[in-house]
Order: sequence, then C-alpha cells, then structure tokens
Amino acid sequence: MKIMSIKITRLLMFGLLFATTNVSAKVTLPKFFSNGMVLQRETSANLWGMAKESSVVKITTSWDKKTYVAKSDSNGKWKTSLKTPEAGGPYQITLSDGEKTELNNILIGEVWVCSGQSNMEMPMKGYKNQPIENGQIDILHSTDNNLRLFTVKQNSQFAPVDTVRGSWREANPETVREFSATAYYFGRELRQMLDVPIGLIVAAWGGSACEAWMTPDWLKAFPDAKIPQSPEDITSKNRTPTVLYNGMLHPLIGISIRGVIWYQGEENVTRYSTYADMFTTMIAGWRSEWGEGDFPFYYCQIAPYDYKIIDYTVNSAFLREQQSRAEFMSDNIGMAVLMDAGLEYGIHPRKKNIAGQRLAMLALDNTYGIKGFKSKSAYYNDVTFKNDTAVVSFERADMWIYGENGYKSDLFEIAGEDKVFYPAKAWIDRSKVYVKSDSVAAPVAVRYAFKDWAQGDLFCDGLPVSSFRTDDWEE
Repeated sequence: MKIMSIKITRLLMFGLLFATTNVSAKVTLPKFFSNGMVLQRETSANLWGMAKESSVVKITTSWDKKTYVAKSDSNGKWKTSLKTPEAGGPYQITLSDGEKTELNNILIGEVWVCSGQSNMEMPMKGYKNQPIENGQIDILHSTDNNLRLFTVKQNSQFAPVDTVRGSWREANPETVREFSATAYYFGRELRQMLDVPIGLIVAAWGGSACEAWMTPDWLKAFPDAKIPQSPEDITSKNRTPTVLYNGMLHPLIGISIRGVIWYQGEENVTRYSTYADMFTTMIAGWRSEWGEGDFPFYYCQIAPYDYKIIDYTVNSAFLREQQSRAEFMSDNIGMAVLMDAGLEYGIHPRKKNIAGQRLAMLALDNTYGIKGFKSKSAYYNDVTFKNDTAVVSFERADMWIYGENGYKSDLFEIAGEDKVFYPAKAWIDRSKVYVKSDSVAAPVAVRYAFKDWAQGDLFCDGLPVSSFRTDDWEE
C-alpha cells in the first residue's frame, strides 16, 4: 500500500506540474518562424503559433512599432498577419501572452519555396562520386548575410502534421555546403539582381514521386495512385501518394511567399502518360490551399540521362514532353529546359548552376519584370512536308534558331508511314529547320533529341530547345 501511495503521489505531482507548465507556457511558433527568418516584403505576412488557451497574444514589430492582437482558441492556437514594409532589416518581433518571446535578426525580402526530388535536394557539396560543377569555389565565396536558408527535415506521414524540423541559417561556406545547389544558385542570382534579402525554404526528398506531394482529393482523377488507407499501406517513405504532402508541405502552407521552384519528374518517367495533368493538378492544389492566388511556379524539365543504366525501359523523352505540355496548361508558370546540362551516365547532373540560373531568369523576367533578356526557350510549333523534306517551325524564336555547331543539328530523325525512324540531315534557315533522309522518300514524322540521352544542339537566344516530336505514336 505504501508503494502504491507513493506512485499515486508522484502521478499527482506530475499532473500538477504538467498543468502548471501548460498554463504558464510562453508563446511558441513553428520552426520556420524563428530567429534569422525572412518575411515576404510588402504584404500581409501570416504568422501563427501556440499560447495559453483562450488568451490574448500581443505581437509588436520593430519596423513600424505596431502592436497586433490575436486571441488563441481553446487549444491554444492563434493566427494573425503582419503588415510588412519594403525590403530591409534586421528587425525584431516581440510576442507575449503574459510572458515575452522575442524573434531577432529578421529580414524582410523575397521568400521562395523550393521543392522536388533529388536534383532539388542535391547539396552544394554534391553526392559521393557526384560533384557539383564549380561547387567548391562557389561554396568558398558564398557568405551573404542577406541570403537565408531553411531546409525542411525529411518527414513521411500518413496524416497531415502541423510542424517541421529545421532552422534558418545565414549563407556562408559551412551552411551552403549542405544546402540545395539548385536552390542556392537560384537565390544567389536573385540576390545579385534584386539587391534585397532572399529567403529559401527547401522541402525536397530524393526519389520522391509527384503523387507523394499531393492530397487524396487531388489524386481522385488518377486511379492508379494508390492512396494509403492506413499507415501499413505506406510502402515507400518518399513515393507513396500523399505522404510528403502530409509530412513536409502541409506545415508550410500559409507562409507568405513570392512563389515556388520545382525540380522533379525522374521518378515519374515510367508513368509519364498522366504527368502533365497530374503536375498541373498539383500546382492548382498548392495554390488553392495557400490562398495567395496563382503565385509563380517555375520548374526544371528533367535533364537527359541514359535511364537504361537503372533498367528503365521507357524513353524518358516522353516525360520531358509531358513537362513541355504542362507549361501551357496553367497560368504564371515557366519551364527551364536543361537539354544542354545533362549527364549521360548520371541522373544527377553537375551543372546545377545552369538549373538555378535558368529558374532565376524565369523569375526575374516574369515575376520581377526585369527587361532586356529572354527567359523561356523557343519551342516546336508546326511541321509541313514538301516531297522528301520536313520543314519544322518554332514559336518564341524571334532571334532565330541556331545549332551548337553552326546552322545544323545532328539530333533529328525522320520517319514515313512505316513509323521507322532514320537519322536525318537537318539544316537551319532563320527560324525553321529543314529535315531530310535518303532513307525516307515520303516523311510523315520528325523527332528531335527524342531519346533518354542527347546533348541538345538546338538553341535560340542562348537557351536550348526542348526535345520534341511531331507524331503522337505510342513508341
């Protein structure tokens, strides 16, 4: 009985301690609202957290000395928005529900979410045996107190969660070494051109499927996506539908941002046929839940790579084609073509500086309105056949088409009614490409670089043209 009495006493004391701690707890916030963060400039920036239940939370911002008042609900949750000024800082935010919490070293600037699979996740240090081109020297020169980096720790969940793990870091060789290379080069370019603080939030997981970043509702149109009905149905932490939306994206939704950059698609190569529809459904879903309208969404087309190395039997050019189609299926999006930045024997290309820079060009042109350069690649528009010659025309080709090795291309094929493709001679005249093969007397279809691996040799205005085909054949 004495032992039982001691146990009961200890339980009562623990319960009292827990109740006291809960009542007197300071205001707490998600990890992305913390020291060193960047808030989106010139907007009503969302802020939320936990406090004592049914209490008044006072938030004071140092940039305008204004005090905002929010009331927590019966669970202690509260949310408000802060009017942010032009870019600047560092600033301070003070929060109190009777006990004070301070956030320091806050910058006001441009905030971007950076998501996808391994080519977004790949850090500046590279992977083992897989370096980043010029990575070491770029790491060495990376110190910039106005470039802030946040990496969401990988988290796969059956149901949506409200928290993430991670912390804000100022850019310097130590932090940049471990940070996404594509995102870093994107952010560095924005810093140089805009001269305002930049905040980058990376939520990426190597090998992740597009389906993993979507909700069950968004996936209803895609019956092949097997949505888990219980935790036991999660067969892959990064490929099972919905699990990364639940664990890594859902907690971020509501952060005031300028836009999103995305590098993903390799995992969906074998399921390419639905990718354009699925990807644009995902974009629409993210925008709807964020509630900030059609914010900019820029993405990388997957780079060429010999997928036979990993036993894929599907031509990845079909996935690149789907990504090209997606560019015209939604507003305020853009695709960075990487036909000249792949790696035949590696699925993780070294030229991440090109990927990041081209994403930045899309943003600087289409979001920030900087003039004097082109950010979007020319693309295939139409083909006509004149006897034994195909004439291919392009859009967005005001500066005309040119080849890597002069006014020709070595990557065209042509076919007749038998659907057998032969290597073709291709020569360029202004904004048209003429294609011919002695093996095809009456051509009906043309393909350019339409293979897993090809080093793109067709350009316009400094940007590569995507691989394309004029037919709709299944193979």
